[in-house]
Amino acid sequence: MKFLIFVALFGVLIGYGYLKFDEVTRPLPLPKFDTNKYWGPGDAANYKEDKTIKPFAIKIQPEIITDLQKQLNRTLKLTEPLEGVKFEYGYNTEAMTQVVKYWRDTYLAKWPEREALLNSLPQFTTEIQGLKIHFIHAKPSADALEKKKVLPVLLLHGWPGSVREFYDFIPILTEPAEMSDYVFEVIAPSLVGYGWSDPARKVGFNAAEMAIVMRNLMLRLGFEKFLVQGGDWGSIIGSNVATLFPENVLGYHSNMCVMQTPLAIMKSIVASFMPEKFLPSRFFHDHHFPLSEKLKFYLEESGYFHIQATKPDTIGTALLTSPVGLASYYIEKFQAATGPVHNQRFDAISKVFTFDAILDNVMIYYLTNSATTAGRFYKENMQKEYLGLQLERVQTPVPMGCARFRYDLPPALDWQLLDKYPNLIHSKYFNQVGHFAALEAPVMLYIDFAEFVNKIEFK
Repeated sequence: MKFLIFVALFGVLIGYGYLKFDEVTRPLPLPKFDTNKYWGPGDAANYKEDKTIKPFAIKIQPEIITDLQKQLNRTLKLTEPLEGVKFEYGYNTEAMTQVVKYWRDTYLAKWPEREALLNSLPQFTTEIQGLKIHFIHAKPSADALEKKKVLPVLLLHGWPGSVREFYDFIPILTEPAEMSDYVFEVIAPSLVGYGWSDPARKVGFNAAEMAIVMRNLMLRLGFEKFLVQGGDWGSIIGSNVATLFPENVLGYHSNMCVMQTPLAIMKSIVASFMPEKFLPSRFFHDHHFPLSEKLKFYLEESGYFHIQATKPDTIGTALLTSPVGLASYYIEKFQAATGPVHNQRFDAISKVFTFDAILDNVMIYYLTNSATTAGRFYKENMQKEYLGLQLERVQTPVPMGCARFRYDLPPALDWQLLDKYPNLIHSKYFNQVGHFAALEAPVMLYIDFAEFVNKIEFK
C-alpha cells in the first residue's frame, strides 16, 4: 500500500511538473493592440493628425553653441582616478579632461562642419499617433536603380545611440554591390523620445508601442512590406515589429540576438555542459560561455539599466544640467563597447570609432534635451504591463537573420532562437566588433545583412 501511495504521489508530482514546464515554455498567442493609440499631449479627442511629410534640417543657433563652449570652459571639478586605475571605475576623469578640451576647443570650433554632416542625409518629420517622428529617408541613386532591385529597410537604433550610428552604414546600403541583387531604400527614424522625435506624453510607451509607431511610419511612407534591421533597443523593437505585423515584414535581421525566456535560460544551462553540441565551431565558444563570466559581464555593465529602469527622471536631470556629466555617462558605454583589447586604453575611442562621431551623438542628446525621455524607455519596458505580454514567447514566422559580434552582449544559440524564430535562415559569428556594429564596422554589417537578404525567398 505504501508503495502504491508513493507511486501515486510521484505520478502527481511528475504530472504537475510537466504542466508547470509547459506553462512557462510553450509558445503564446499574439496579444491584441490598439494600433492607433494616442501618445501626444492632452486629450486625443482634441487631436487632428497632420499626415503631411515635411523636410527637416538641423539648424542650431550660434548662441547655443557659444553657451555650450562657456559651460565647457568652467573649471572642472573632477575627482582624480585611484592610483593604477584606468577605466575600471567608469570613464577616467583624466581622459574626460582631454575630451572636454577637444570638445570645447576643436569640435565646437568646427560645428558648422559637423552640422553639415548631420544634414548630409535627407531628413523629414511626420505625425504618428500624436507624435512628431523624425527620420532619415535615403534613396538609391538613379544609376543604382537601373542596376538593382530596390527593397525598403527600416533601420532601428538604440541607447545611448542615435541615427548618427548609421551615417557610414546608410550610403553602403543605398549603393549597388556585386554581392547583392538589391539596393536598399533606407528609413532610419529617431526613436520616440530620442533625438528630434517627440517623447510620449503618457505612461506605458514600451517596446511594443514603439514597434507600432515604427510600423505606422512605414505605412505612412507607402511601404506595405519592408525589411527590418536593428541592434540594442532596435533589435527588441525590430523583433516586435516582425512579431506583431508579420504581414508587413519581409525579413528581420538583428545584430543583438538575445533571448531571456525561461526555456532559453534552461537551454543555456544545458548547453554549457556540452557546448560543442550546439556551436558550429569551437572558435565561437567565448561568445556564449562560460555562463559565470557572462553573468559577471551583465552585472558590471548594467548599472545604468537599473537606474533608468527605476528612476530615469533623476538621472535625466543630472545629465541635462551638466554637459560634462552627459558626455561622461554616454561615452563610457562606447568605451566599454570597444572590447577587452581596447577598453582600458586611453585611445580606445579614437582607435575603434572617432571622437567626432561620438561627440556628434552626444550633441544630439544635448541639443534635443532627450536624455530623460530616452531613459524613460527603460522603465516602461520593465513594467508588468509590458513584461506580462511575454512577446519573446510569441513565435515570429518571418525570415530571421542573426549576426553575433564577439564583444556584444552574450547572444542566443540557434537552438534557443528557433523557439522564437522558426524561420531562422541566417546565422553567423564574428570574432571581432562590439555592440555598435553599424558605427564600428559598417561594411562588415552590410555584408552580413546582404547575405541574409540573398537567402530570403521573395514571393
